[in-house]
Amino acid sequence: MRVLAAFLINTLFNFAIGLLVALFLGPDQFGRFALAMAVAMVVQTVAFEWIRLSAIRFYSERSRDEQPELRATLDVAFAAVAVALAAAAVIFILGGLTFSLSHTLVALAFVAAIANGLFDYNTALVRARFQDRLYGRLVITKNIMALLLTVGGAFVFHSAVMTLTGACISMAGSVIFSRHALHDAAAKPALARRSLAMEYARYSLPIVAANVLYLAIPLANRAVVTSVFGFAETGQFSLAYDIGTRLIAAIGSALDVLLFQIAVRAEETHGSDEAHEQVARNMATVFAILLPAAAGLWLILPSIEALIVPVAFRGPFGHYLTLLLPGLLCFGFMNFAINAFFQIRKRTLPLIAAAIAACAANLWLILDAPKSGDATNIALAQTGAFITAMIVLVVFAAFGNARWPRVKDLTLTLISTGLMCAALMPLRNMTPGVITCALQVIAGGAIYGGMALAFDIAGLRTAVMGVVNSLRARKSGE
Repeated sequence: MRVLAAFLINTLFNFAIGLLVALFLGPDQFGRFALAMAVAMVVQTVAFEWIRLSAIRFYSERSRDEQPELRATLDVAFAAVAVALAAAAVIFILGGLTFSLSHTLVALAFVAAIANGLFDYNTALVRARFQDRLYGRLVITKNIMALLLTVGGAFVFHSAVMTLTGACISMAGSVIFSRHALHDAAAKPALARRSLAMEYARYSLPIVAANVLYLAIPLANRAVVTSVFGFAETGQFSLAYDIGTRLIAAIGSALDVLLFQIAVRAEETHGSDEAHEQVARNMATVFAILLPAAAGLWLILPSIEALIVPVAFRGPFGHYLTLLLPGLLCFGFMNFAINAFFQIRKRTLPLIAAAIAACAANLWLILDAPKSGDATNIALAQTGAFITAMIVLVVFAAFGNARWPRVKDLTLTLISTGLMCAALMPLRNMTPGVITCALQVIAGGAIYGGMALAFDIAGLRTAVMGVVNSLRARKSGE
């Protein structure tokens, strides 16, 4: 429960920080900030994602006690990559190349990649050991610092450079404040083994390559928007994409932080068959939560735009997010449901094929689309790319004899989401505002939640009752 609470807090902070930064920077400076952060995400994924993925897959409380060389290898690998990346950044910037971004923002993008990589690596270690309290401390500290430094930089300086500087400090600072709790004295650097690093790389690199290709799609699309329509339109496009991505990623990650580790533990204790059964159950759970969440976001979008989106972004925000949302839903289902099948099998090459198909679809759809006065066709192309990737990945999983969720769970999820949408559509036409949004959320939650509890969709009722019984037992024990 603590880890879910931490994710809820993280989600709320991320939404607030993203919107406040957009408000204080304005479309032009926010476009620069968003493009720099997109570069940072690509660099981080290339450099550090394999280490984070290896920590999630192979590190555990038992391995910490029995195999200190595992953590030592991961720590040394991270330090070596960070030094190499810093050197590469210096060489890259001193090379005299020109970019659409300033050299200062490019340099800060590399710093942000290292800082966020450090944060994600340490939260992965904590997650693998089910240390919910420490995980919550890391997340809350980072977001408090981000509220003060990232938003503060935007508010005081109205500068993408100062805002990104604040973001870098907040990401690294949360780890520094908890360094004693994160330290593992037994994992001495001398225990690091090259053979282990190579094993982790073989497992992770196909996933990393796929993620880089997926990140390259919105990055390339933002660059196209900038070159054709300018930084202001990039800011409009980016805010819609960032908010939609954060919602899907926050929900998916909150589920993944529990579900994937349960599958890994099932394999560790009961074997691969039980792990694959758990992955199938996980798919049903992710689908049963992500689908109504995405539908609910679209239903309340007019009120969200009126209540919290900065005035300068209204109109394009709702337009672009509506176009991007189906693709983001597919991307979330891939990342937090289907990918787990390949990760448990340790056969991750199909992920690259799906990502290549997505890139090809994105390029083809952009080139084939008629010219427009804004980034509408680019948003549609991006959605088409992610839908293509999910179809390809499902085909690979089917040929790999994946175990799928029960048809009953998928059907009930679709029916329940459809009923929720049908009931709330009239409310969507009401005047946007607090009352309309509250009515939609209450009614939607009651309809979908009632169906989920009545029919135990994807085991949600069982899970809720388990939590309730656990809380009752704890209370009675006190």
